[in-house]
Amino acid sequence: MRKHIAALKQEQDDNEINLTPMLDVVFIMLIFFIVTATFIRETGLDVNRPDTPEAQVVQEEGAILVIIDETDDIWIDNRIVDPRAVRANVERLHAEDPERPVVVQTAATSSAETLVTVMDASRLAGVFNISIATQ
Repeated sequence: MRKHIAALKQEQDDNEINLTPMLDVVFIMLIFFIVTATFIRETGLDVNRPDTPEAQVVQEEGAILVIIDETDDIWIDNRIVDPRAVRANVERLHAEDPERPVVVQTAATSSAETLVTVMDASRLAGVFNISIATQ
C-alpha cells in the first residue's frame, strides 16, 4: 500500500504545470516594452507660454502691438483684423518705422495656431524682431 501511495504522489507531481519559464518570458517582454516605449515621441510643436499670476502690461514704446484675445480675434491699432490682413497691416506699420519690433500679446486661452499665423505674417512682412507677451 505504501508503494501505491508513493506512486500516486509521483503522478500528481508530474501532472502539475511549471509556470516558471512562462513568467520569465512575461518579465522579459515587460522589460522590452518598457524600454522601447520610452523612445517613442509624438511629433509636434512644443509651445511654452510664460506663466504669470497677474496681467502684464506691455511697456515697449513704439512697438507694433498685435493682441490675440480669448476668442482668437486679432487686434491691431484697436481694431479687429482678419488673419489674412495681418501681413498688410504689419507691413504698413513697419514701413512707417523700420526699427519697430512686433509684440504679440496673447490671452491664456488663445490657440497656438493663431499665434503662429500672426508670427508667420510678421516674418513675411519683413519683421524679424518678434516678442510674445501674455495678457
